[in-house]
Amino acid sequence: MRQGPSWFNVTSLVLGFSFLYLPIVLLVIYSFNESRLVTVWGGFSTKWYAELLNNQQLLDAAWVTLRIAFVSASLATVLGTLAALVLSRSGRFIGRSVFSGMVYAPLVMPEVILGLSLLLLFVAIDQARGFWTIMIAHTTFAMCYVAVVVQSRLAGFDRSLEEAALDLGCPPLQTFFFITLPIILPGVIAGWMLAFTLSLDDLVIASFTTGPEATTLPMKIYSQVRLGVTPEINAVCTILVGLVSLVVIAASIVTKRQEMRRERDMRQAEAQA
Repeated sequence: MRQGPSWFNVTSLVLGFSFLYLPIVLLVIYSFNESRLVTVWGGFSTKWYAELLNNQQLLDAAWVTLRIAFVSASLATVLGTLAALVLSRSGRFIGRSVFSGMVYAPLVMPEVILGLSLLLLFVAIDQARGFWTIMIAHTTFAMCYVAVVVQSRLAGFDRSLEEAALDLGCPPLQTFFFITLPIILPGVIAGWMLAFTLSLDDLVIASFTTGPEATTLPMKIYSQVRLGVTPEINAVCTILVGLVSLVVIAASIVTKRQEMRRERDMRQAEAQA
């Protein structure tokens, strides 16, 4: 007879999720606070969102952050997917251990060390720090996360589909775009979403690689929080939470539809066979 979860497991889950998500819920609630004191509820109001629209510095920082996140996530997805293909398909080759270690190093390397090393690199090549240096830094550390996600997707890939396409005369490049990529697309989308989210909320690496012309939103929020939390900070953080939630929901819907379409196509192929 199957037993339900014990009270200890239920209590642990409740306390764990409360510790993680209750501060976020309170932040969202107090973003609609009428009072300027963030710890004193003064009634419901949306005026801080209106004030946020008039804060040009925060808007500029948000626009820089979104552009960096989009570009770095896209580049990290391409590079991470290629790295996952090499690690999954190339077998044993000279330098595989070094290559895999270089791909996965940012996963275990402290962000302070990664940010400092990139700063020294940009100083050594006399590269002016700004938008592009932050983008390169975010691509560097986000690529490994994409490689892990896509490689796990490739682990259960049925290569007989590729072999059948190649036997029928399909070139390798077309086989990848018409056979392999549609099947692993949910993993690629999940990797892009993870890279976008990591870039969106990064503070440490961006602090090392930024310049006076590029200030990201996390850096702007951190600099203002040091002087005291304001309702505008709660409002902009709520918008960030909503944006990330929309990205997660959209990616989940796309992934689910891709899975359903693939299963339907496989059933139709089996029925025709």
